[in-house]
Amino acid sequence: MINVIHHSDVDFADKLNKLLVRDAAATQSVDAAVDEIIRAVQMDGDAALVNFTAKFDGHTVDNAAELEIPKSKLQHALTNIEPAVGTALRKAYDRITNYHRKTLQSSWQFAEPDGTILGQRVTPIERVGIYVPGGTAAYPSSVLMNAIPAKVAGVSEIIMAVPTPNGKCNPAVLAAAELVGVDRVFAIGGAQAIAVFAFGTASIPAVDKIVGPGNSYVAAAKRRVFGTVGIDMIAGPSEVVVICDSTVDSEWVAMDLFAQAEHDPQSRAIAITDSAEIAAAIQQVIKKLLPKLPRREIITKSLTKNGAIIQTKNLQDAINIANRIAPEHLELMVDKPQRLLAAIKHAGAIFVGAHSAESLGDYCAGPNHVLPTAGAARFSSPLDVRDFQKCSSIIWPSISGAAKMADIAATLARAEGLDAHALSAQYRRQDRKLLPENNIKNKTNKKQPRINLLVN
Repeated sequence: MINVIHHSDVDFADKLNKLLVRDAAATQSVDAAVDEIIRAVQMDGDAALVNFTAKFDGHTVDNAAELEIPKSKLQHALTNIEPAVGTALRKAYDRITNYHRKTLQSSWQFAEPDGTILGQRVTPIERVGIYVPGGTAAYPSSVLMNAIPAKVAGVSEIIMAVPTPNGKCNPAVLAAAELVGVDRVFAIGGAQAIAVFAFGTASIPAVDKIVGPGNSYVAAAKRRVFGTVGIDMIAGPSEVVVICDSTVDSEWVAMDLFAQAEHDPQSRAIAITDSAEIAAAIQQVIKKLLPKLPRREIITKSLTKNGAIIQTKNLQDAINIANRIAPEHLELMVDKPQRLLAAIKHAGAIFVGAHSAESLGDYCAGPNHVLPTAGAARFSSPLDVRDFQKCSSIIWPSISGAAKMADIAATLARAEGLDAHALSAQYRRQDRKLLPENNIKNKTNKKQPRINLLVN
């Protein structure tokens, strides 16, 4: 069922590349369909949303205004949610909020000796669109993970889109939206939700940034609208790499592979071990436990197509392979995991020690579960408050500071062949005798006050 690959195989690199590659033909097909959906939303607005919601979700409404889920329904969901679920949501909310407050950026400035002030003004994005998946499973945790950092950042308005197959939405998703303080929720899914976030319609405003994971159509749509609107990342199918040694409980490893594989058949679950005994034990546990799981059909497809057990000679080889994969989730289920931690170069989230189940990170540990996938951990980071903030540079030269910088700027400008740039800088000199217009008197000789530019 699950592939077993040996690092010593002559063709190991080819086998690993084959495991990591995605179906290009399927991607092209998705892109073509998404282009049509986006064009329809741009051209027909609300009417397109109504048509696509009926076509893809089986949810029929007379007009787009009916796609907005009333605030009263969100309040009812939170009030009447199963007590245990409500308690878990609130505890997760507290942990996630406490963590993300630590990533909040603040404005800053400093003054140079001549009085020049430089700095950075940090402000929140005004309106954010959150996409919450709702296909084969419901994800109240995604509401928390996307909305909480936006709230901490001070985003003025949060709009949420969630697909509602046959007009039904998981009450826990609505309860989470109310708990976090989402401003408006729309029963819209797929590429059409991303299109309306980007371009807006008569009933739904466009946003400044789109965040949240989704299926291949959602990912393709986010790629397509980037530039018109900001996005967090292009999220692919979920993935985990578990590095394990002979000290690990093979059932724990197998269950963590199942946890990723049950998302969808495209999910990737890989175990890397230096122990032949553990590799064999994991295979046996998979055969024993898989038939007992409710989502076994999805897990089976995922492990067969995208799963693997990779056997290496030592843990250093395991680390090298993990760095090559740059996984969304990386688990270090080994003796003395801290020894490996410093060698990890690329991973969205690192789970240290056998007790650090990846599912803890999905729900309540605190760090965000929206993570770079498909190797993007080589250059990207988990979603956090900084994704909902933007920075403006502050440049306020003193008179002497402007004069000091003028010749530097002018020299570089002329090296680039931009004479107007050079003159623009030199016009700020205190001594303008060197300028062509040397008969113009310098009238900017008053001392300018130094104040805090970052006070609201």
